[in-house]
Amino acid sequence: MLRAQRLNLSVPGKTLCRDLDVVVKPGECWAILGRNGSGKTTLLHALSGLRMAGSGGVSWDGKPLADYPRRDLARQIGVLPQDEGHEFWGTVLEYVLLGRYPYSRGFGISGEDEDAAASALRQVGMAEMAGRTLATLSGGERQRVRIAMLLAQAPQLYCLDEPLQHLDLGHQAEALRLFRRLAAEEGRTVLMVLHETLWAGRFCDHALLLYDNGEIASGTAAELLTGENLERLYQCGLRELSTEGGRCWVPA
Repeated sequence: MLRAQRLNLSVPGKTLCRDLDVVVKPGECWAILGRNGSGKTTLLHALSGLRMAGSGGVSWDGKPLADYPRRDLARQIGVLPQDEGHEFWGTVLEYVLLGRYPYSRGFGISGEDEDAAASALRQVGMAEMAGRTLATLSGGERQRVRIAMLLAQAPQLYCLDEPLQHLDLGHQAEALRLFRRLAAEEGRTVLMVLHETLWAGRFCDHALLLYDNGEIASGTAAELLTGENLERLYQCGLRELSTEGGRCWVPA
């Protein structure tokens, strides 16, 4: 269980998060929504242990994140960052095997590691690309490989910063079905920064709404994803559409 208590986050000249208290339980799938610059990535980094809070704290399984050895924490929490600051030189398979580092004993790669990487690539439909150099892939193909690396890591908590970027509609739906299955069938916890309200409403059972003044609303998706709340969040008029899979909102 992930718990944030009186969490405060800020950047120079702006408060991003004020006194956040939230509990995220196993098997739950959360959407983090907000305007550009509202602090979604900063919050995700704080909840995953990549960033220290200004005040307050974050704990996993009753223990502060700062008290975990980094390798132990990496077995519990996996992060899909929005951007990567370097080009990877190797193959797709070699990249996915990086996700097995928290379990490594020495410098060798075990059969278990290879099996986990191969399974992860199959789950994202990239098994046939295993021998390709990562740099030769399209943006969408790379994103699926990045998701595969996190699957190979097999954490209990998945922190995903814009996991749908570069993916076409079909692969967006496949990725979200995969994340939903991790939560519903395997009891994993999923936190996702998203921009599309339809996906949030269809695949997430809880939501965090980040307003521009440091206020954050948390609760079930059914309660929070309303036209009134989303118009205030995005500061634009919205028109609600009803579909077989749920509700969504488009600019009025």
